[in-house]
Amino acid sequence: MTDGASTGLPDDVVTAMYTNMLGARLFSQRIFNLQRQGRAGTNAPIDGSEALVVGASFALDPEVDWILPQYRELVGLERFGSDVLDRYVLYCIGHPDGGHIPEPARVWPPQISLATQVPHAVGLAWGMKRAKEPGCALVFLGDGSTSEGDFYEAANFAGVLDAPVIIVVVNNGWAISTPITSQTRAKNFAEKSHAFGIPGITVDGTDAIAMYEAVADARTRAIAGAGPTLIEAVTYRLGPHTTADDPTRYVPSDELAAAQERDPIVVMRDEMKRRNLWSQEGEDAILAEADARMERAVVAGEARSLDPAEMFNHVYDEPTPRLARQRTEFQAK
Repeated sequence: MTDGASTGLPDDVVTAMYTNMLGARLFSQRIFNLQRQGRAGTNAPIDGSEALVVGASFALDPEVDWILPQYRELVGLERFGSDVLDRYVLYCIGHPDGGHIPEPARVWPPQISLATQVPHAVGLAWGMKRAKEPGCALVFLGDGSTSEGDFYEAANFAGVLDAPVIIVVVNNGWAISTPITSQTRAKNFAEKSHAFGIPGITVDGTDAIAMYEAVADARTRAIAGAGPTLIEAVTYRLGPHTTADDPTRYVPSDELAAAQERDPIVVMRDEMKRRNLWSQEGEDAILAEADARMERAVVAGEARSLDPAEMFNHVYDEPTPRLARQRTEFQAK
């Protein structure tokens, strides 16, 4: 497993990554609280995945690269534009505008149908290759999603087509309540890459710098025309799968306690301290700014106008007669 012990990342990048990680956890906790208050729908906390999400995003170029998330990464992708968080808040409170992240943010909206974002990522990357566009696509999926056919089909095509795509399997120990020991007989998820004829590596997903380096290397390969890479980011889910989950019913308490020692926030804070970049005052200021940022997003989201008839928009490119009739009947009530 690779780690970030021998990194040459400059201090300002490390500081910016830590700032984004702190913000991601705070944003996630605030959205969790909104759900408990009845102001948001079911959502998936990022706790435990901050390092791998932020590390990956900093290794990419927001001007030319794309990110296709699953359902817990959006709060950690502010580097790709402020619209990402704003639209995720809209998504969580049920506003239809949350299903679209506008340009220039090169981030797709949340995907809760397991692994269906992987074929999209491969198709996008292949299209970029055919159009001779710069950049690559990176897609996140969970360990449980590797049991879906979409994962195998898409990864196979990625290898065949030499698509410039980076496939990040987030191994956080649990696919909801299914442990990885019941998910696969493979030694690890990285070795699944052998079936596709592409490189596969296992990375310490609690180490943002290690993740940065792994994705940077994979991106170099992708944009040079050398094809895809599968990265297994090993971390641990430090909270519930979603706000509808109770992990105390199945997660061994001693296992969770051990995982807390590799909390990605603590790991990165230790690196900040090693570089003499950390202070309590500085961290408090980062959290205060993140809290204010989230408050602005929530206030704006809850104040955003909504016409219930908008649910008929974007179903088809051209409305069908049946859909038009349904809209007319709905508006007449």
